[in-house]
Amino acid sequence: MEEAESIKSILAGHTAEFTHLVKAYETSVFHIVMGFVHQKEDAEDITQEVFVKAFQSLDRFAGRSSFSTWLYRIAIHTSLNELKRRKRRTLWSMAADMLQLPSTNKNPEQALTEKTEQDEIRKAIDRLPEKQRMAFILSRYEELPQRDVALIMEISEGAVEQLLLRARDNLKKTLQHP
Repeated sequence: MEEAESIKSILAGHTAEFTHLVKAYETSVFHIVMGFVHQKEDAEDITQEVFVKAFQSLDRFAGRSSFSTWLYRIAIHTSLNELKRRKRRTLWSMAADMLQLPSTNKNPEQALTEKTEQDEIRKAIDRLPEKQRMAFILSRYEELPQRDVALIMEISEGAVEQLLLRARDNLKKTLQHP
C-alpha cells in the first residue's frame, strides 16, 4: 500500500496501518535523532516520541511534501527541543561516562583515547550553529542527498551546500584547536 493510501486508511480509523509507516522509517528517524543526542537510550526514547507526535498530528499532514520530509522535520524539532530542555551534564556524570569503556581487544589506554576522540567530535558537532548542525546530521549521518536536506529544512540546495561547507570548516577549526 502506498504512503498516501496508508495515511488515508489511518485517518479513516485503521490505526494499525501506522505500524507499517513506523517500520519503514524507524531506522532513519533513529539515526537523525542519534546525530543530535548521541546516546542510544535517549535516541530510542525520542524516536518513539517522534512517532507518537506524528500519529497524533497525522491529520495535519497536508501532503505538500513527502511523508518522510514531514516526519524528519518532526524528528529534528523534537531532538532540538530535548537538547534545549536538558541541563548541562555534571562533572560526576562525565566522569562516569569516561569509566564506561567499550569492551574490545584494545588496551584501556587505547579505548580511552578513542572514546575521548569520539566525544570531542560529538562536542564539536554540538557546537555548530543549529542550521549547520541540522544539515550536517541529515547529510552525513542519514546520508540524505542535498535535495532532500533542502526539502526537510525548507531552504535551497545552494543554501544546504553552504551550510555543509561552513559546518566542515567549523569542525576542522574546532578539532584542530581544542
